[in-house]
Amino acid sequence: MTLDLRIFTEPQQGATYDDQLAVAQATERLGFSAFFRSDHYLAMSGDGLPGPTDAWTTLAGLARDTSTVRLGTLVSSATFRHPGVLAIQVAQVDQMSGGRAELGLGTGWFAREHSAYGIPFPDKRFGILEEQLAIITGLWGTTVGEKFSFSGEHYQLTDSPALPKPIQPKIPVLIGGGGPRRTPALAAKYADEYNQSFPEIDAIGPRIEVINKALADAGRAPESMVQSVALVVAVGQDEAEFARRAAAIGREPAEVREHGIAGTVAEVVDRLKALEADGVQRVYLQVLDLADLDHLDVIAREVRPQLG
Repeated sequence: MTLDLRIFTEPQQGATYDDQLAVAQATERLGFSAFFRSDHYLAMSGDGLPGPTDAWTTLAGLARDTSTVRLGTLVSSATFRHPGVLAIQVAQVDQMSGGRAELGLGTGWFAREHSAYGIPFPDKRFGILEEQLAIITGLWGTTVGEKFSFSGEHYQLTDSPALPKPIQPKIPVLIGGGGPRRTPALAAKYADEYNQSFPEIDAIGPRIEVINKALADAGRAPESMVQSVALVVAVGQDEAEFARRAAAIGREPAEVREHGIAGTVAEVVDRLKALEADGVQRVYLQVLDLADLDHLDVIAREVRPQLG
């Protein structure tokens, strides 16, 4: 299996729908397998102009403005949407895209975006995530004509028709997080993919071993779970081009080399091959300069062909 490269964006830092569309269409044209975006409502730095765009509203538009690339979130926050509403939204995007939607879901972590937009942010959120996963997958998995009900600490659903249905038999569900026990068990129960977002490079292999043990404990084979990482990307055809791209996203060359997928083409190929040797099957390349579409071209033309 060739290492799967996906493009991952952070539009809350400042991007219109058209900015994201240009990247998504380049992602599709250049043969990357997916366009993913974060699900945030507040910039982590800078002014964030022109302001945030809602993740699932954006993906609904992209569902109609692209034709082959897969579309998803890394990751949606369980605090943002009622699980019944999110199940409907994702199923609709799946229908609108002809079966290309994927759902990444997490507890949420950025308290300031919640206070900025009046969204409740409970101290304890893991139980909310657990119930949302049970509800969303339960709604999608209910046979047409049957009803779905759920009674939990956080949510109650009574006699839901569990509609609409996705086109895909099963929309892939992505879970991440660094917890030692509960998160791996939750991933083993519900997820098709486990993602490590911005990990230390030497921690990736050991974390995959933890997830594989959780899968074994749950009676699942390791190959039933896609192992992925998300890392910032900055690639240059030479040192000067790399340094320019690092500067454009406010990163020092040495720092981004250490913590991301960064450097010259040869260095990036080596890093990706090392990740694959650690058990990584999919890499989300965090593209922070959405105006630099040539960057995607370099990765597609110079890096990807060397990965096998």
